[in-house]
Amino acid sequence: MRVGTFVLAAQFPGQGQGEALHRAVRSAEVAEESGLDSVWLAEHHFVPYGVCPSAVTLAALLLGRTERIRVGTAVTVLPSVHPVALGEQAALLHLTSGGRFSLGVGRGGPWVDLEVFGSGLDAYERDFPESLDLLMRWLREPSVGTRGDRFSFREVPVVPRPDELFGGPPKGPEVVVACTSPSSVTLAAERGLPMLLGMHCGDEEKADMVAMWRRLALAAGHAPEEVAEAGHVSAGVAQIADRGPEARETLLKAMPGWLKQGLEAHVTVDGRHRSMRDPVAYTELLCGLHPVGPPRFAADRLAATAERTGIRRFALLVEGSGDLAATEENVRRLGEEVLPLVS
Repeated sequence: MRVGTFVLAAQFPGQGQGEALHRAVRSAEVAEESGLDSVWLAEHHFVPYGVCPSAVTLAALLLGRTERIRVGTAVTVLPSVHPVALGEQAALLHLTSGGRFSLGVGRGGPWVDLEVFGSGLDAYERDFPESLDLLMRWLREPSVGTRGDRFSFREVPVVPRPDELFGGPPKGPEVVVACTSPSSVTLAAERGLPMLLGMHCGDEEKADMVAMWRRLALAAGHAPEEVAEAGHVSAGVAQIADRGPEARETLLKAMPGWLKQGLEAHVTVDGRHRSMRDPVAYTELLCGLHPVGPPRFAADRLAATAERTGIRRFALLVEGSGDLAATEENVRRLGEEVLPLVS
């Protein structure tokens, strides 16, 4: 089982943005020190829900500060960037890190980002498949040109080639797709790309999505052994304490204020109404779904998810306390007390 952290750089009420980013960086450094497998970085724009606007940039910093741990984006919002520019960045990080970079991509939401960056609502509602296919071509082919609805350019060479990892296998960076609906599961399955499944989903829903992905991937002609070893990632929340009530209390004291402040700040590009989850109820839901409690309970919870869904990779939110020292302790306990129980 491969256990990693999910880092949002969340800005809690009363905190500065620099404080949130410092906590994000420190939690990643401690994750490597504690033996965890990976760090997955979220990106958001214009909201305190998460103050990292470029997961790729933060990944570059963390890859330079670490030696072993895998660093991935969860996710880079593909409608806000040009697929070729993102492909170049991914190739650069893959090659210079010795293959430790994973690129997670997703559609994001119908947020004002689409207006600010000039990509428009179609980039979110219609053009994600074209963007994803262009990105994958850039990561797999020696030269690329395209004549699509959104992108059109003459053939150009791919530089640097992501399949020319010095001293390593001829393979580009891993690409993972955030999936929240049947359409996104279908998109990932047809291309044989592993899924990142959100922390709001329970084991039953994730198991159903994995079963759907497997069926569609086989129908699309992907080899059974590739389908069996897809490498899906399950996002969740982890808070380790000596007693379950103590762990839940830590999250219930801090997370609702962050969720309320962060989720209310989202603005849709076209004025459409977006209902917001009740922050307290959502925190309680997350506490019930994920490894929140003593080390043995946390290990059993991860094992149960793996058994029910078949997913053996985890990206766990560890900054739910909002406090730097508490986050570092949480990461250390996850690596030193929980990980040996599931390895």
